[in-house]
This record gives sequence, C-alpha cells and structure tokens, in this order.
Amino acid sequence: MTPSYDPTETKTRTKWDEKHSSMTMTSQLWQKSGSFPKGTIPVRRIRKNDLLKAYSVEHYGRKKPSFSHQVAQSSDNQNSNFQQMNHSAVLITEGYSYSGAKGDIKVWNPNVEADDEYSISQICLSNGPYYNFESIESGWAVNLSVYGDRQTCLFVYWTADASKTTGCFDLTCLGFVQTSDIIALGTAIYLISLPGGLPYQITIYIFKDPNTGNWWVQYGEKINIGYWPPNLFKSLSFHAETMDWGGEVYSSKLQHAPHTATAMGNGNFPLPYLCNSGCITRMRIHDNSPTLKFPDWLETYTDKYNCYDVMYVGDYIEDPEFFYGGPDRNYICP
Repeated sequence: MTPSYDPTETKTRTKWDEKHSSMTMTSQLWQKSGSFPKGTIPVRRIRKNDLLKAYSVEHYGRKKPSFSHQVAQSSDNQNSNFQQMNHSAVLITEGYSYSGAKGDIKVWNPNVEADDEYSISQICLSNGPYYNFESIESGWAVNLSVYGDRQTCLFVYWTADASKTTGCFDLTCLGFVQTSDIIALGTAIYLISLPGGLPYQITIYIFKDPNTGNWWVQYGEKINIGYWPPNLFKSLSFHAETMDWGGEVYSSKLQHAPHTATAMGNGNFPLPYLCNSGCITRMRIHDNSPTLKFPDWLETYTDKYNCYDVMYVGDYIEDPEFFYGGPDRNYICP
C-alpha cells in the first residue's frame, strides 16, 4: 500500500526548491472536524442530488468527451463533423518516455457559469492519439456536476479512451486506489488565493513505481494519496509520451455565441512575474532517468487565445514560471 521506493530520494533539490517548497500550502476544510483512524480512508459521500446534477447516472463522475459528434442533414446529403467541447491553455513537453511530472499549482476559485461546466488546473500525463488517448491527471477543480457546489476541490482523474466509456474523477468508479487516511479526494481546498494576497498553492507529483508499474499521486511533497494500477491502461502502462501543465474549461457552448462565462485560472489573462493569474511553478519531470529535472523542451498551447491565453517566462528568473487563464466571455471573446 506504499510505493516500493521513496521518490524523495531521487529528487535533485536546488536552493530554489528548498525555499519555495515551504511556501504557504493548502489544507482541506473537512480536516477541521478531525481525522480518520489508521486502516481507513476518507471517502466523499455521493448524494442523490449530486447524481441528479450529472448528465446521466451512468456518466456521473466522468469528463464529457472533448469532441461531440454531430450529424447535419441537408436535402442532398448528410454531413458529419466534430464540435470541440473544451478549451485548454497548457505548457507541453513531449518526445521522451516519461515516468513522472511535478508542479506547484496556485489555487483559485474561478467563476463557473453553468451547472454542467467545469474549470480545472492540473498536471496531466498522457499517451495515444487525441481521439482515443489515455491519461492520468491531478490538480484542483470547480465542478458542480461532480461535487455539488462551486468550491475548489482536490481531484484525480483517469481515462483509457478519451473519456468516451472509461475513467472518472476520484473514487466515483473503480480504478484509482486510495491509500491515504489524510487526504479526501473531491473535498474543498482551504485556503484559496485572493488577488494581492498570499499565494496559496498545492504541490502535485505523479510518478510511476518502477517495480510495480503503479502510477502514484503525491500531495504536498510527502503524502502519497494513492495510485492507478497499470492494468487500467495499454500504452500508459509502460510510460507517458506527453506531459502538460495548465488549465481546462468544459462547456457545451464553446463553438457558438455567446461564449461561456466560465473562467480559467482566476479569470485574469496571464500576468507575468506577479503570479496573479493561473500560475504553475517548479515544473519537473522524470524522463529516462529517475532523477527529477526541468524539461529539456517546452511549448505553450492554447486553442482559444482571445478567451484563455498562455505565457511562459523562462529568462532572467531563478526558475521558469507558467501563466495561463482568462476571463471567459469578454469583448474579444463574445
């Protein structure tokens, strides 16, 4: 029920790491009421009202597919097309066999307009084509259809087929195996960053156990929350081919006006150096070596820059930083 090796022993730590690992970390609201005994895990209670807010009971806890297949009828023929259902603003590295990724994610509480929409900030490791990818993800989310309110919650997620029929958030389906009695997945994070206030953040570290093949999620430098067994996947049971850090917004209204009012990050476009938008720092990876290191190659990507933009700052600072997000519907994103 623990990794077969201690990943902290393979970390290459710099003075910058030592300084910033002690920055203000978040906890969870439920922890104010006590703790759970050894040998048990805290599991968020799923209520009937939570299920009713989902698209369907069968789809509860699952992301909706990134593309919606639509068929348009005309008098002459039938046209088939795919409508994009989510927007991403991410920092990507790829081209190697990856076995881990890490980052400090600043915690915000963005506006989410509709009950079936969500806004997340995360670390994601994936493998496979965009229409049928496998992925494991962790970070924070505002997701009313899963969590029943608009609080910012800690989550893990997995899929083996681009969320078409497999995978889910947290423990809402079989897949992720929780081992920690300290962390409750899907519960509110405390405290939340405010503009001009302290930079509250979570540290997420996803790594593969080389002996068992389990993909572990570590929280806050020392708490191993649990793992995804390798038999959930095909390609990802060996390694990840792509890693990204950043934000994602889901809405069924992305391709027609008016655009959704759901924000990413904290609703600000990227603001360098102030970290007053969506912000991830201390990006680290495992490639062919077990040692954590900064990626050799990085590229920013956003599919709707006038709604959600990105900015990577790597020059003249001690450690590169990534900023992302946007204010949802605005005069350049009608």
